[in-house]
Amino acid sequence: MRHRKAGRSLRRTSEQRLALLRNLATSLIETGAIETTEAKAKELRPFVEKLITKARTGTLHARRLAGIHVQKRAAADKLFKEIGPKNAKRAGGYTRILKTGHRKGDGAEMARIELVEG
Repeated sequence: MRHRKAGRSLRRTSEQRLALLRNLATSLIETGAIETTEAKAKELRPFVEKLITKARTGTLHARRLAGIHVQKRAAADKLFKEIGPKNAKRAGGYTRILKTGHRKGDGAEMARIELVEG
């Protein structure tokens, strides 16, 4: 039974799931939008929005906390120098998920997750 088990397992162990979310978040920060499965996009949204909320403050402590998940220096710099200040006035909702249909190979529901313009 899955009583009180929040989040999707994505058929991965917790370490693999965390690595997946870190890589997806880094790609989203670097490019501004990525296309992935709908389930992964829905799991990625709160993960990235918490990082952007940390980037809004811009403190050293917030940068170190975000650095745990965004391990590429260029992506972390972009997060704190561009994305964070751009969303400083926004009260959440930094990302948008658009459904794009089915994947040709296995029919998985695909979605495009992108950063909302500040």
